[in-house]
Amino acid sequence: MTSSGTAAPLNVGDNAPRISATTDGGKTLNLGDVYAKTRYTLVYFYPRADTPGCTAQGCSLRDAYTELTEKGVAVIGVSNDTIEAQKAFREKYHLPFTLLADTDFAVIRAFGQQGIKAAKRQAYLVRDGKVVYADHTGSTTKQAADILAFISTDKS
Repeated sequence: MTSSGTAAPLNVGDNAPRISATTDGGKTLNLGDVYAKTRYTLVYFYPRADTPGCTAQGCSLRDAYTELTEKGVAVIGVSNDTIEAQKAFREKYHLPFTLLADTDFAVIRAFGQQGIKAAKRQAYLVRDGKVVYADHTGSTTKQAADILAFISTDKS
């Protein structure tokens, strides 16, 4: 499935999409609800569950999860994998955060990815419903370090 959306990737200052998707547990999660409950929400995208780069990215966040949550960060991973693939990925690597199975590309498109067959590796940090950090190239082993470094300089 490909997307033919025309939106550009979100940038700092843009409103973060308040969109719902299905979690790896089969429940519906509205990102707007998550934004409202936490100081920061990290929405990170990866192309395919259980592949080397995606695993490194997820494990980076897993390994720093305690520090991230202490800083008020909710972590949400997104790919167009199935619910079953996301669940297996989460369980295999003991990922302590929610993964979204965006099989219809609705979340991926809402964040401005286009012309794709899989999610592109990107990360967005949201505070008060606005994007405060946007990484359009994506990180793997340093995803958590990048977010924590940004938070340490965020004066708001």
